[in-house]
Amino acid sequence: MPLVRIHVFKGRSVDELQTLLDVAHDVVVEAFGVPRPDRYQILEEHEKSHLQVLDTGLGMDRSERFVLFEIITRVRSRTMKLVLYETLARSLRMQCGIDPSDVMVSIVENSDEDWSFGMGRAQFMTGELTASKTD
Repeated sequence: MPLVRIHVFKGRSVDELQTLLDVAHDVVVEAFGVPRPDRYQILEEHEKSHLQVLDTGLGMDRSERFVLFEIITRVRSRTMKLVLYETLARSLRMQCGIDPSDVMVSIVENSDEDWSFGMGRAQFMTGELTASKTD
């Protein structure tokens, strides 16, 4: 159920992008406990001149393999978020060869009335979807 937006620099192959999407989904399923079929992802490729990613003074070297994740989700616990950050960095290193210094995540939380999955209804509010069905 989380909506995951992924920003990368242009230049990766179709297979690399698919692996990145798959890894991100697997991590969200594991860390947030959402059902596997709840997969909402947007991948955006940017020219180098259109994505500025400095290190925020932490001494991290960013490379052309940098990935920014924007995750819009219902409220999650601090523990769930920490598991997501750690698991994502580890999984991207192992399965995609992306250094943890090239992984940035921002989580934006919202509530049930902020979601409509179609048909002009807010399914969490109408009872068509419940928390147990989506996370």
